[in-house]
Amino acid sequence: MAQKQPCVHLSVEPSRALLDEKFKVLVKNAAPGAELTLRSFHQAEDKHHWEAFGHYVCDSSGTLNLCEDLSLGGTYEGVEPMGLLWSLRPVPGSKPGLCIAERNVEIPMEVTISVYQGHLSEGFSEHTAVAAVLVERWYMAPGVRRIPITEYNLTATLFLPPGSGPFPAVLDLWGMTGDLVEYRASLLASHGFAALALDY
Repeated sequence: MAQKQPCVHLSVEPSRALLDEKFKVLVKNAAPGAELTLRSFHQAEDKHHWEAFGHYVCDSSGTLNLCEDLSLGGTYEGVEPMGLLWSLRPVPGSKPGLCIAERNVEIPMEVTISVYQGHLSEGFSEHTAVAAVLVERWYMAPGVRRIPITEYNLTATLFLPPGSGPFPAVLDLWGMTGDLVEYRASLLASHGFAALALDY
């Protein structure tokens, strides 16, 4: 009677964190020396789909650690613990010129991290992942205050860190967008800055 292959286990820690906080992706219980593809998938607010992926080979114990192991190919190469986030790109067939620009910083960016057998570069929807984890990346830390400002003909949002201050201050200006972009200011406030995002 054939021995049952143990289930591949995928963990991402922390599973809920700020967008710029590093995470640890760990795969266990794979076959020793197995070729695996780690893929991230994100549906943006505008409903466009984004993905990133790396090609890996497990060690002799069937373990893979993105903080230590090399990606041999994909949307990034080398030891890149955050490659599944920074190398996100529109899925093949998307319209040209897309960029991720989430408008509502009060909801998290949801990203699904998946493990696939073999080294895949396309056709992920035609394959079944052997493990998957949904993670949340937040733009605002708990306690950060978001204050819309419309006085003096301004279109702006003030983000204040938790506590009474005083805080170092940053004026966050974006040009050419034609809209108020808040995610950078909200992250700055999450790290202790009073940040004013101004539609300029």
